[in-house]
Amino acid sequence: MICITGSLVLPDRIIECGSVLVAGEKIQKLVRGSKPPRGALQLDFRDCYVAPGFIDIHVHGGAGADYMDGDEAAVRQVNRAHLRHGTTTLFPTTTTASPDQIRAMIEACAKVQKHWTPADGARIGGVHLYGPYFAPNKLGCHPRLGRRDPKPEEFRRYFRGNRVRIATCAAELTGAAAFYRLARHKNCLITCGHSDASWPEMEAAFRQGVRHVDHFWCAMSSVPSVRARLGTPMRGSMEQFVLAHPEMSTEVIADGEHLAPELLNYAYRMLGPDRLCLVTDANRALDMPPGRYRFGHRDTGTWFESNGRVGFLPGKGLASSVVGLDFMVRTMARDTGAPLPEIIRMATLTPARLTGIAHQTGSLAEGKQADLVVLTKQLEVKSVMVAGKLVHGTPPAGAVGPARPKSNKPTLIRAR
Repeated sequence: MICITGSLVLPDRIIECGSVLVAGEKIQKLVRGSKPPRGALQLDFRDCYVAPGFIDIHVHGGAGADYMDGDEAAVRQVNRAHLRHGTTTLFPTTTTASPDQIRAMIEACAKVQKHWTPADGARIGGVHLYGPYFAPNKLGCHPRLGRRDPKPEEFRRYFRGNRVRIATCAAELTGAAAFYRLARHKNCLITCGHSDASWPEMEAAFRQGVRHVDHFWCAMSSVPSVRARLGTPMRGSMEQFVLAHPEMSTEVIADGEHLAPELLNYAYRMLGPDRLCLVTDANRALDMPPGRYRFGHRDTGTWFESNGRVGFLPGKGLASSVVGLDFMVRTMARDTGAPLPEIIRMATLTPARLTGIAHQTGSLAEGKQADLVVLTKQLEVKSVMVAGKLVHGTPPAGAVGPARPKSNKPTLIRAR
């Protein structure tokens, strides 16, 4: 057994001096105090926060690789990079590309997921089928040649084997309703993204199962953009529809480059931690020096520039982020003043709940996977544990054990 001691970050509060008891790959229990049970190895992080591992539902690449490269080596390279930033579960995300490239990406992710070990980096929760079904005027940095409307003879193949767990399509496209129906049948989190949808089009998508929109305010409709497409009278857009419907959730890229502090604060105040996720949308330039990179497949993806802070298309706009979820957590703490448990919840329990894996992960609770991140008081990643194994960082200098504790019995912590 391993006893990890520190300030435990629960979904609704912080236990200033508590311990997570890990047996095998699972959390056995949470207790108050720092005394390890008999025979336990203690990892003493009393000057740090102990939180559940982060969950990223929208991520493309890192460390020089992109999931669309379509091979297992690239998948592992990205997964290991994000684990160093505290992410222990992620959903590899497709771009616009050819059917063969998308199938190769899904197959590579499925193979790594099937044979996963902690040495492979973050766990794969499932594939996020993101491109290719985007609006032509909302592509952002995604390759234009890979964009198309959804056709059943194509997308049915992607859903085989239940590998796709998040499914995105622009609501206004011909064929979107059929796509949503199949995604709903497969119990996916169904999202609308890279879309110029109006309120009525979002209403129709909602009836088909859409409950989430991707990266709020980025590559999404606005009242002016809908007016430019549909004329007057002016109609509501994705923003208004999400804010007006409590069943809808969304996500923000909190890298300090995509959204100003007032928008991050507005999203948090309007939606709250149970409807708002933190995502990286990271590309292959994460953890790489500034320079020129491909977004998407290594041979056919769009060229973009990274300045070490964000990816961008010179003169055309941003091209996703180049930082990890730990950076997003720090940015939200700095720019919103939200309580730390709520910020952590946006990076853990909320995405876990939306994707149907909250019974396995997303919070510190008895019986869940022992996937943990240890953060300094400045919210920097100190150590990461996956499946009960310390896979990043080093044990604290004060690590002791196995040892016999005093006779005082620890108090069990019950998650609320």
